Amino acid sequence: MTTTVSSDLRPDPPESPGDRSLAEFGYRQELHRSLGRYASFAAGFSFISVLTTVFQFFAFGYAFGGPVFFWAWPIVLAGQLLVAACFAELAARYPISGAIYQWSSRLSNATFGWFAGWIMVIGQIVVVAAAALALQMVLPAIWSGFQLVGSDPSPVSADGAANAAVLGVVLLVLTTIVNLVDNRVMSVINRVGVTAEIIGAVLIVVLLLTHSERSPGITFHTGTAAQSGLFGALLVGSFTAAYVMIGFDSAGEMSEETHNPRRTAPRTILTALGAAGLLGGLIVLGGLLAAPSLTDGHLGVDGLSYVLTSSLGDGVGRALLADVVVAIAVATLAIQTAACRMLFSMARDGQLPFARRLAKVNPRTGMPGAPALVVGVLAAALLLLNFASPEAFLAIGTTCIVMLYLAYAMVTGPLLVRRLRGGFTSDGTDETGARLFSLGRWGVPVNVLALLYGLFMTVNLAWPRAAVYDPAGGHWYFQWFTVLFLLVTVGAGGLWRLSVALRGRAATTAPVPEPAP
Repeated sequence: MTTTVSSDLRPDPPESPGDRSLAEFGYRQELHRSLGRYASFAAGFSFISVLTTVFQFFAFGYAFGGPVFFWAWPIVLAGQLLVAACFAELAARYPISGAIYQWSSRLSNATFGWFAGWIMVIGQIVVVAAAALALQMVLPAIWSGFQLVGSDPSPVSADGAANAAVLGVVLLVLTTIVNLVDNRVMSVINRVGVTAEIIGAVLIVVLLLTHSERSPGITFHTGTAAQSGLFGALLVGSFTAAYVMIGFDSAGEMSEETHNPRRTAPRTILTALGAAGLLGGLIVLGGLLAAPSLTDGHLGVDGLSYVLTSSLGDGVGRALLADVVVAIAVATLAIQTAACRMLFSMARDGQLPFARRLAKVNPRTGMPGAPALVVGVLAAALLLLNFASPEAFLAIGTTCIVMLYLAYAMVTGPLLVRRLRGGFTSDGTDETGARLFSLGRWGVPVNVLALLYGLFMTVNLAWPRAAVYDPAGGHWYFQWFTVLFLLVTVGAGGLWRLSVALRGRAATTAPVPEPAP
């Protein structure tokens, strides 16, 4: 893997331990290092964003799994904690932007790592689009005036899907502007938003649990929604938890902007996932217990928005939904920021088309501007699929999960190989002189389980279930959307890599012109 170092003549900023750590990998400090521990935690927590993702996918999980889909939550949380533990070790040893790409490349080889980064960044762009679509789940429930297209707010209706795209594009314009301004502005918005989200999530949990209509024993019932028994209900119901608990690696993505990243990032990766997993699970449980009815059909269509406004009253319910809107906006911003850092990291190594432009950092703001525009435009283009069919809402959501799960496995896999060969040790110290975060003797078993879990969930999520992806029938391309999108992503990446290799070979074999007599 090659690295490039900027040759501008700007004076270097004062060095910190993080700056010197970055220089060890052949890079200079260009992004502004201004994030503390809470800002690092906020980067991971806001990407996960329980209020965004639980509200967006609760109805889906209940529609296909019934109340028992709740038990998919602790299973997925346990699996993702295994992955996060592996990532925490890597964040301590490789505190570099473009975490998945950098980690995979350094554990395996440049080509394999490039594909991991390529799949990850395309997946992140799809996640940006999916997060922006979540506005449709809450804004029309707050005020009908937010239904700008048609009259049916359901995201699975033609009107709702089209309106979701419109609202999503507006949000992407705003988040792109913030990603162009300054990383300190982005950090302030993230921290304020995450604080508001945590407060709102705790309030929602308390209010739902104090307005319970039934006992927790209801979570052992599949209900009439589950069509394929308990195991099938858990497999499809796990989509909700899987969609929520991704993006905890964002603390690693922001390492070059974090003070003492070797010490900070591993801890914030684990705490962000742990906090989000606990709050999200309690919200799901509270929603099931406080719903006015489990059989009137609303829970599988309108989801938690219906529970809040019905059980808590319009005033309180809408106030809490307004907090969810803040969470969605901050989540979209955080995901777009993570995708920008991945593009920047790969471009800095000359590993993308238009690499020179994508790797340029504004010295005043400390932000790579071109990646923000690229991610914003491509995510907005994906939203246009919603105008084609309401099924695009689910296709976009599940596709992004599969892309990220596969990219994660492309890190845990090489990490396991390195462990088994004895090439991954716990040696080294962080910026404070303490030993680096390490799993010690638990490293191999945790890594094995993390890899197996990741591969199983990737297959489960990508499996082309007609009842899930094409319930109306007649849209085979939506049933196979995730598989096709992944094949196109890998194929396009392979073609670009091949073209680069051929150009390089042609340059080395071109005949040298004879000197003029």
